Amino acid sequence: MLDTTMNRRGFVKLAAATVAMAAASEGLITQPALAETATPAASDVKRIRSCCRACGKMECGVWVTVEDGKAVRVEGDNSAPQSRGNCCTKSQSSMQAAYHPDRLRYPMKRTNPKGEDPGWVRISWDEAWEIFGQKVKEIQEKYGKEAMMCMNGTSRAWGNTGTSIKPMLGTPNVVSAGQVCKVPRLMGNMCTDFFGSYWLANTDELDNRVYVQWGTAAEYSNYDDSCRTITENRKNAKKYVLVDPRMTPMGKDADVWIHLRPGTDGAVAMSWIRTVIKNKLWDDLFVKRWTNASFLVCNDVEPTGYTVEEGPSSSTIKTRLLKESDLIEDGSPKKFIAYDNLNQRFCYYDAEACVWEGETYEAPTEGREMCGGWLPDPSPFNPAKDPALYGEFEVTLKDGTVSKVKPVWEYLCAQVEKYTPEYAAEITGASAEAIEQGCLAWATRIDPTMPNGGIHYQVAVDQCGNSIQTIRALSILEAICGCCDMPGCGRGGTFGNVSSSPVFLYPKSTGKHKMATANAKKNAKMLGADKFPLTAWNGTFTDATSAWDAILTGKPYPVVGNVAATGNFMSMTNSNKAWEALSKLDFFFMADLWHVPQAQMADVLVPVAHWLEQSLPRVSQGSSGGQGATVKCIDPPGEAVPETIMLVNMARTLGVPWNKRDPENNPYPTYEELLDAWVEDFRDSWAEFERDFQEHGWWNCKTDVWPDQFGTYRRYEMGQMHRQQAYGWRAPIDNLPGFWTPTRRAEIWSTIIETYAGEEYVLPEYHEPWKSPVSTPELAEEYPFVLTSGSRTPTFFHSEHRQLPWCRELWPAPRVEINPEDAERLGIEQGDWVWIESPKGKVRQVADLYHGIAPGQVNANHTWWYPELKGPKKGYDLSCINCLVDEYDQDPLCGAAAIRAYLVKIYKATPDNSPFNNPVPCDDDGTEVIYRSDDPRLKEWLPVYDSPRGEAL
Repeated sequence: MLDTTMNRRGFVKLAAATVAMAAASEGLITQPALAETATPAASDVKRIRSCCRACGKMECGVWVTVEDGKAVRVEGDNSAPQSRGNCCTKSQSSMQAAYHPDRLRYPMKRTNPKGEDPGWVRISWDEAWEIFGQKVKEIQEKYGKEAMMCMNGTSRAWGNTGTSIKPMLGTPNVVSAGQVCKVPRLMGNMCTDFFGSYWLANTDELDNRVYVQWGTAAEYSNYDDSCRTITENRKNAKKYVLVDPRMTPMGKDADVWIHLRPGTDGAVAMSWIRTVIKNKLWDDLFVKRWTNASFLVCNDVEPTGYTVEEGPSSSTIKTRLLKESDLIEDGSPKKFIAYDNLNQRFCYYDAEACVWEGETYEAPTEGREMCGGWLPDPSPFNPAKDPALYGEFEVTLKDGTVSKVKPVWEYLCAQVEKYTPEYAAEITGASAEAIEQGCLAWATRIDPTMPNGGIHYQVAVDQCGNSIQTIRALSILEAICGCCDMPGCGRGGTFGNVSSSPVFLYPKSTGKHKMATANAKKNAKMLGADKFPLTAWNGTFTDATSAWDAILTGKPYPVVGNVAATGNFMSMTNSNKAWEALSKLDFFFMADLWHVPQAQMADVLVPVAHWLEQSLPRVSQGSSGGQGATVKCIDPPGEAVPETIMLVNMARTLGVPWNKRDPENNPYPTYEELLDAWVEDFRDSWAEFERDFQEHGWWNCKTDVWPDQFGTYRRYEMGQMHRQQAYGWRAPIDNLPGFWTPTRRAEIWSTIIETYAGEEYVLPEYHEPWKSPVSTPELAEEYPFVLTSGSRTPTFFHSEHRQLPWCRELWPAPRVEINPEDAERLGIEQGDWVWIESPKGKVRQVADLYHGIAPGQVNANHTWWYPELKGPKKGYDLSCINCLVDEYDQDPLCGAAAIRAYLVKIYKATPDNSPFNNPVPCDDDGTEVIYRSDDPRLKEWLPVYDSPRGEAL
């Protein structure tokens, strides 16, 4: 059991050790912790159970100690099944955020032109809403509703509100961090099996786990899973396989390291599919019964199909998969044809009834207890049949034409045939032996009745320019090995009984798929929908590059206004292009906690509350299974309010009812009424829910909340998988078996991609990164290094926490990892500032010599800026690595930018090649950035406990 009572000094010792292990240089030395003024003994001490939201991808259970009304300590809560007492650097530093002297406290408006110091002046909330309403009305009357856009950040108590602002404005356009984080995985999953099938059930304790860590290091930072869970998986796993360009913090313990070139993940995934097929390691019953592997493909018919009203948007599926309607007049387009080897005849699968020919659906009743849940036995074909995976067959089409047809499986086999381990090794630079051994270790079952766990792949595959196809390959790989919704495998989002996102209050009966038809029409007007077909289908985000181009050119239509609930222009596409676009907007309204670089472009800037300052239910967004809440511990500073209150007042200003249940009598509920509504399926009121949470602790959704659904595995057998489920939102189900695809089967041959993008993409394929030594060898002569980025750090979450003294003290400057051999050749020493340059620009970071990165590759920290600088750009242009990205290098299906795996050169920063003759980055006036942990400016950020709080509540 971990010690969860770490004190301040223990925290600094542990974090300092982490920094030391990362090879800190003289310029990065961690000095003794910053002293804080001692406070007298408290007279009133409370210990409040809550949910940390210091990062956007995990919901760790915590205890917050409040002394005399001041939050003074955050510690892990052992009752939380998803975090098990874990409490990271960012969480323990939360008091420094809540009481930071630079927090936004009051609404403000700009008085100077953009590109200069904004000249902020304080205004009232009433004036802020008056300006907002007037400007939005002017823009919409002049240009139309699509001339407004919105931006949002990550999914927590603030920042993930584009889903509410977008319909309020009536615009199809929301620029979201999801374009390069998570949503490409969700799209690839939904085109294959179900929403969030990449979310691995890492909290399941398996005796037969083979842990595959693919492009992630959650043990270091928390990402959908806590550090504690990941390290325990590694400790208990029979084998540990690492797939990563760099040696991750935990990777030194790996049994197999597939050391691939950045951006070549797809080649490894294709090779693994081939290895599974060649070694007959697929789950035969699952592949034949629950995928479309046996469906026959007919190249002699025009793609036809039917309309699907479920899913993100209404879709008229058009496919060359052979259907009864291709064979006989008035035949059903939902009956897909296969060949039955057992009975030597053609048979069909009925996508409307979700059963094979001759079957009547009955949910399994036999099974066994597993990992705290119930695992039903797999159902056999009844009556018995054996759909063919191999072979070529003749069919007579309804026009009398004789056509030769083959199963989808044959096409998959042909697609992966060339991806031998040796061929994949030639592409990736990894060893053929490691590629094959890693696959065999994972796919060869230890327990013949179940897989060895799923593949833990995360954000890296979203960001290399071929995201959807790589994710599709991984999804298919897991599906054919029988990993769908199995213990220790991908299970999708946690099913809870509370809502955990501050969205409109919809009637209980409304599910997302009921709004599909309306969304389809609106999605067609999204910027970039004509270029990136899956964005039109999914509708979650607008392509960021297309949005910036529309602002700058007015094409295909003008975009002149923006509403941002945080959001981050630095996190996707080219940061300088985004900055230029934001500076051209006629009106920009923004809510945030800080004077971040993006806020410097706003016309009106309003303050919102920190997680310590508000209440909100929370359900694990992944498969971890926790249900609890963020519980208000202190008042927010000045007139800052919870983002939910801000959103309701925004709706009031625009005349859009927030309460869709009772828009006539109570269109704008109070915060307390919304809290009651969000927990109404679990408790009678928020007060009761909060009381029980404090006494009971976190609920395990598998055992305490929804054992008959989230506590059940193989839910595709049980009629419970046909829904979008995450963040506590409960979608309706129809109690029919299968998955969330048009055929209700796991789709190797994707009918969604076939419909929206064409047959070129219907099966996964590896594509070389846009700019690489292979695809652009001439460019590689000048820019010889392959850059990767986005690796997590223990002290920051993306661009956040740069101004928190404990965090910045531990990691004071951005680092670029470079192999010592390359550094020696270039005359670079540990701790030197270096230039990193691409054809799009150059920035500086500190060299970190690391043997865990291969020669010819570098790994740069991402989304860096400098809160200590006074210039309008806050120094983002000095070190933000996305200033080097080519904004038009994008995934062809979803538009996700290639913000990793591109070419750069690197060289030492010197007085001769640096502004102000200073290798250290400086502000416009020559002020150096903070790059040492003993910089006295860090003390200016120590907490201020006596400023006014709660003035707007």
